[in-house]
Amino acid sequence: MSLKAQDPIGLPQVTSYKGLDYGAGTQNWGISQDRNGILYIANNEGLLTFNGTYWKLYPFPNKTILRSVKIATNGRLYVGAQDEIGYYYPNKNGVLTYRSLKNLIPKGDKQFADVWNIELVGDAVYFRTVTKIFRLKDNKIDVYRTTLTWVYMGAVKNEVFAHEINIGLKTLEDGKWIVKCNDPRIINSNITAVLPYNGDTLMLTTLKDGIFLLIGDKLIKKSTPLDKIFYNDRINGAIQINPDLYALGTTSSALLIINKNGTLQRQFSYAEGLLNNNIRSIFLDQHQNLWIGLDDGIAFIAFNSAIKHIYPDKNKQIASYASRIFKDKLYIGTSNGLFSAPVNLKQSDISNSKAKFEEVNDTKGQTWGLTEINNHLLLAKEDGAFDIKGNNAFALYRDLGTWLFKPIGDRILTGTYTGLQMLDFKNGEFINNRNFSSLNEPLRFVVVDKKVNCIWASHPYRGIFKMDLSADGQSIIKTSLLTEKDGLPLTLYNYVFALKDRVVAATADGIYEYDAKKRKFAVSRYFRPIFKKMPLQCLVQDKEGKLWFVSDKKVGVVDFKRKPPGKQFSIVELPELKLKIVAGFENIYPYDDNNIFIGANKGLLHLDYKKYAANIYKPNVVLGQVSIMGATDSILFGGYFKGRAQKDDLAKLPYKFNSLHFEFGSTLFEQQENIEFSYQLKGFEDKWSAWSSKSEKDYTNLGAGRYVFNVKARNNLGNESTPVSYPFTIKPAWYESTIAYAVYLVIFGFLLYLLIKYQERQHQKVQAKLRESHQLEIERNEQQITKLQKKQLEVEVEFKNKELATTTMHLVQRGKLLSKIGDELLPMVKQTTSKDTADDLKKVIRLLNEAKKLDNDWDQFAIHFDHVHANFLSNLKDKYPNLSPSDLKLCAYLKLNLSSKEIAQLLNITPRAVEVSRYRLRKKLGLKPEINLFDFLFK
Repeated sequence: MSLKAQDPIGLPQVTSYKGLDYGAGTQNWGISQDRNGILYIANNEGLLTFNGTYWKLYPFPNKTILRSVKIATNGRLYVGAQDEIGYYYPNKNGVLTYRSLKNLIPKGDKQFADVWNIELVGDAVYFRTVTKIFRLKDNKIDVYRTTLTWVYMGAVKNEVFAHEINIGLKTLEDGKWIVKCNDPRIINSNITAVLPYNGDTLMLTTLKDGIFLLIGDKLIKKSTPLDKIFYNDRINGAIQINPDLYALGTTSSALLIINKNGTLQRQFSYAEGLLNNNIRSIFLDQHQNLWIGLDDGIAFIAFNSAIKHIYPDKNKQIASYASRIFKDKLYIGTSNGLFSAPVNLKQSDISNSKAKFEEVNDTKGQTWGLTEINNHLLLAKEDGAFDIKGNNAFALYRDLGTWLFKPIGDRILTGTYTGLQMLDFKNGEFINNRNFSSLNEPLRFVVVDKKVNCIWASHPYRGIFKMDLSADGQSIIKTSLLTEKDGLPLTLYNYVFALKDRVVAATADGIYEYDAKKRKFAVSRYFRPIFKKMPLQCLVQDKEGKLWFVSDKKVGVVDFKRKPPGKQFSIVELPELKLKIVAGFENIYPYDDNNIFIGANKGLLHLDYKKYAANIYKPNVVLGQVSIMGATDSILFGGYFKGRAQKDDLAKLPYKFNSLHFEFGSTLFEQQENIEFSYQLKGFEDKWSAWSSKSEKDYTNLGAGRYVFNVKARNNLGNESTPVSYPFTIKPAWYESTIAYAVYLVIFGFLLYLLIKYQERQHQKVQAKLRESHQLEIERNEQQITKLQKKQLEVEVEFKNKELATTTMHLVQRGKLLSKIGDELLPMVKQTTSKDTADDLKKVIRLLNEAKKLDNDWDQFAIHFDHVHANFLSNLKDKYPNLSPSDLKLCAYLKLNLSSKEIAQLLNITPRAVEVSRYRLRKKLGLKPEINLFDFLFK
């Protein structure tokens, strides 16, 4: 039988992860989730975790396959593998660390096979192997053995159930297993799930025998249309999604969603995006979305998401260009024809309608638009215009590419590849197709403006055409092309739309409106505060007045009922739809708040805006890992707080580890594309960072001090999470420690002491230098004085020498005069006849001769000479006592540098006698021949 015919037309987002994506083994046996939303998966290669951004694998210590995982309310993550049971719990650094419980098992039961599942009931933990069930309670393990096989264990409403092959379904009461049901139909069967059904009634799924209901101890077979599937493809496991829905995992028919009646509601298989059809485990997360452990990979199904895909042709997944609900059918215009499917309009979410799409006859080829006019559905295609009736298309005209339809009175205006056409509507039929304008331009955007009585048509590259109508509206009387000179910011990229009883032009600079008085376009006063300068390619108003738009491939809505404080509207963007829409041919069809249809590259997007805007689940943020950059064993924090986030520092780091790497994420899995993060490092920065999708942050070269890393998340609706904090301290560098400062203080004191001593020495040196300088100055002054005194003495000596010379010359002159007088008188003696006269003359001559020999002048001269020449004569006499007075006279005259002739006159001897006296003097002085007498005396 075909299961596809029974599926709802809307398919939730299915995200599949391969082994290469999460970096672990292929098979995934069990899934659990903690209160922060982090997923834990029992994988072939160990414990696998996922925080919405980062996957991390914890290899199991004994290297065996991890078969089961279950997290308790106290934070312990219990796991089971082959011959091993235990739990993971964060250590002081927030890193999950494994602790074995095998030591609590009695000695004789320490060996066992794989632990296939774990159940938590009250304060007890149950581990099931095929031959033993372990119960951990109060740090003690009890063992329940069987000689047969424990094929199943589960819990419902705090009651533990176990299926013992050939015995039946049992329940644990007061520490003993009591048979709950031993109906022959399940004794040899293999129960795979026990689930709540209705009141005390339980639903049992079996591996190969289908579904049963258990009322008390009475077993009732639950017949369903899927029984053949259950018998052939087996039910590996099942969970309850909500009071009416159940998810069943099979070996080859993948995941089946059924209701209480056993009717198939949805199948998720390889065709819907799963990597394979063999389901190993199923898990319903906190947000009512499904995680599937596959035989090869992991899948996430946004089962509770407000956004779904509708694929009219699942084999091709062709692009959609138009959509319309008409007469209880959903029509989708695609790149290769028009498709339709019946829908249940009584359901709030039409995408849950179960139907199969069929191609409307005679519609193959590119479709452009769907419009309901006069209770007719009109199709615009590349090869004409068609009236859709049921599953058939009737041509209004052919061979003329058509973009759109616009009613104008009782006529229909069509925008085509070559301009405007006009159709008449009479007797329920569209007739008399004719040309309506002289323009030969493709016109995709056309608006009829009744206020101005004209037709607006935009061309993306040429500008906006204004076609004025005649008073009766039967013809175009004038066509004008408006460009930049008419107020438009650019001639390119202009689109006309009708909304809020206005005709607007969406331009590259935002929305403009036409001013009829000025005959120019101007910035729209109404829309400018809303869209600002946002370029828009699609703009649609829904029944509630909301404005749906597309701006550069981003879809959003202006909601006038959601009013943030201080604003009259809110803009909600849908980033998860970015890059999924058909660029250049954007189309949005808002049927109602629960059903918004958006054209996409593959299929059609369905948005339940009411559900989306309600945003039941507030975003959260988890701190994934904190590590030291560049260090080998660098993990400071593994992502797990013991209890709630701590206020005390979680790490005190040496200064060399002052560069850190932070990783964070959000477990709002169904809105991963909408999540943005903001972070702040207190102690380093005052402000929070700008919002971005970046989920990691590096800080390098932090200074010593206490820091707190804060991170928060928000979704596109502006809802923020509670921040998560990680406090830490970076210790001062060794040169900034207390000991270092003490050493610095000692060194500083010592240096200060040395400085003082140095200054003292410098002061002493300066003083000594000043003293020396002063002494030198004194010496220089004394030398100057001495020099001056010496000079004065020299002057005095020179003066005395001059006096001596003068005196000596006087003596010489006197001697000459006396000699001359004597010489003159001597002839007169001889000539005189008078004796008395002769006697008198002789007497005079004697007196003259005596005057020449008088020594009084010499004595005075000697005293004066010694005074001038530093006792020259006295010292000479003392040194040479054998010198006669005549010798001393000769020495004095020689020192005065007198000539021999002058000396002879002074001594009253001949010059020859002077030379003889000189010779005798040299001998007395003991002078050698080579010594000059004058030089000797001078020295």
